[in-house]
Amino acid sequence: MKRRDVLRGFSLLPLVPTVFPLQSAFAGSGISGGTGPGIPGPGIFQSIGVEPLINCMGTFTIIGGSLERPAVRAAMEAASRNFVQYDELAYGIGQRLADLTHSEWGMVSAGCAAGLKHVTAACVAGGNPEKLIRIPDLTGFDKTEVVIPRSSRNEYDHAIRNIGVTLINVDTLEEFGNACGPRTAMVYVMAGSREPLSLENIVRIAKPKNIPVLVDAAAEDLTIPSIHLQNGATIVAYSGGKAFCGPQCSGILLGKKEILQSAWQASSPHHGPGRDNKVGREEMIGALAAVEAWTTFDHKGQWQKWLSYLDTVSKKVSSIDTVKTSVRQPSGLSNNSPVLIVSWDAGKLNITGEEMAEELGRNKPRIALAFGSHPGAPDQAGQTSINITSGQMQPGEDKIVADRIYGVLTQRRSPKSTTMNAPAADLRGRWEVDVEFYSSTGHFSWMLEQDGNWLQGLHTSTFTTQNILGTIDGDQVKLRSSEAMPGDHITFTYTGSVSADSISGSIYLVEYGTAKFTAKRYKYPQGHTPVTVPGGPPLAT
Repeated sequence: MKRRDVLRGFSLLPLVPTVFPLQSAFAGSGISGGTGPGIPGPGIFQSIGVEPLINCMGTFTIIGGSLERPAVRAAMEAASRNFVQYDELAYGIGQRLADLTHSEWGMVSAGCAAGLKHVTAACVAGGNPEKLIRIPDLTGFDKTEVVIPRSSRNEYDHAIRNIGVTLINVDTLEEFGNACGPRTAMVYVMAGSREPLSLENIVRIAKPKNIPVLVDAAAEDLTIPSIHLQNGATIVAYSGGKAFCGPQCSGILLGKKEILQSAWQASSPHHGPGRDNKVGREEMIGALAAVEAWTTFDHKGQWQKWLSYLDTVSKKVSSIDTVKTSVRQPSGLSNNSPVLIVSWDAGKLNITGEEMAEELGRNKPRIALAFGSHPGAPDQAGQTSINITSGQMQPGEDKIVADRIYGVLTQRRSPKSTTMNAPAADLRGRWEVDVEFYSSTGHFSWMLEQDGNWLQGLHTSTFTTQNILGTIDGDQVKLRSSEAMPGDHITFTYTGSVSADSISGSIYLVEYGTAKFTAKRYKYPQGHTPVTVPGGPPLAT
């Protein structure tokens, strides 16, 4: 499973609100009054009123990616004590990364997405500073298009679009071949792209046309040499703060020297399209140290330690009635960590996997994990589950996690009532919805149908119209709609109270925080107007 896809399935309810500066978003989130100011040490987060997490989810940016290895922290601390000329530093690091990874060249960026942006700028401008400073206005440029398999579209291709290029989406090899022309700056493809648009097939068509191929391998383990470069990629991009356990705000680019030197030209400290993606000397040296450590690290021993963490949890919870456990070991390079699946009969223990993820994420000690046999997978045949990824767990946390899960699963709970209160209103018809975002307002509309407590219809937002589903329980209304676009999506979850011809409440926008809304029933114009149909062509204009 690609790391871009995995993110969608996680229960982010306990996590996302903590990053938004609205008081309403903090309710039950792990934010409390701090003692401040921030004091270095184990209680650094608590000193400002923020409760840290035990990471059983994996290397996801929303909870900090990975923890840096001691060698990385030491290198960053040493780099912070001296000044250095950044171009000289980039050249030295580029050569060292090349030697370590058996690549032609290397570069450190301010995260993997920043690296995608810099490489795109390099392929568009070709190292010509007169072009570089005009980005994203590509008027007069000969290379203005990036070809991308539609299956590779994702939330991170914003970084590529920020350069001003036109994305050409393709689904077949024939479409790909036709799309690759004189205006093609590069091809972008996600690692693990399958037939027919596998990397090998893409390279076979792109290479004779001298079109660079950029592979996004953000969450993958590094093979030496990189399997993607061996298979013909021009550049491969990794996240420095994931598998490498390097600085969170670093990315590592490997591949063709000329393009990476152009990418560095498009990066801070230089002025141009990448100035806003500043990477410091500390992160640059830290990322290099992470790769150095990667080449000598005992990966097999680490894997056994991860399995032992999962074994601790499995042994503790397996004694509970109906609880079953199994270990899933990934076969690919992305998000490469063993995962423990803990499943149980939701009807007997009276708690679902989603509710368990919420309970563990909201209450101390806070644990971030996913629900479902795979992240976000629906429950099957009365069985519900959570999954625990051990790749970022620290020594001693396995016992804490085991005890917390055991404690929650063994709590006595009454069966949940599935009975809803009679609807307090008939919501059928058209509703006009005013929305208050953080710093602007919007206007949406609903067209609802009602069958007892159940609601369905159409949700028209700023740009699209989508299906909407929900319930009315007494005067409490809940509605959900999802807007999808290539590589991205937004979910609107409305919670409100109905009174007369008005509904008001909040919208949960997952990673985008919350908004307020007020919906009013649309009142159609009164009166009757007859419709006259002409008997033929118009007789007057």
